[in-house]
Amino acid sequence: MEVLPVGTLIYIIYLLLMVYGWLIVARAVLSWFPVRPGGLAFQVKRILHVLTEPYLRLFRRLIPRARIGPVGLDLSALVGLVVLFILVQVLARL
Repeated sequence: MEVLPVGTLIYIIYLLLMVYGWLIVARAVLSWFPVRPGGLAFQVKRILHVLTEPYLRLFRRLIPRARIGPVGLDLSALVGLVVLFILVQVLARL
């Protein structure tokens, strides 16, 4: 079994982080729209939630919801994307 070069491994991790970032964006966008339970959009939303929630939960524990009048705004996706972006930039420079 041949071992992959370090550059290839870094590139694979870079791509996975980019895809994960897009999954977080898709989840955030879908959260703006109501979906019918059992429909295709509901299933997609559920899958995105399962894939991204463990990561976003880390930030949700640290950052309270921003209060805008009676509404609490969850900024965990935004903070999670910023952290992912920083990781991607670090990997791109290796």
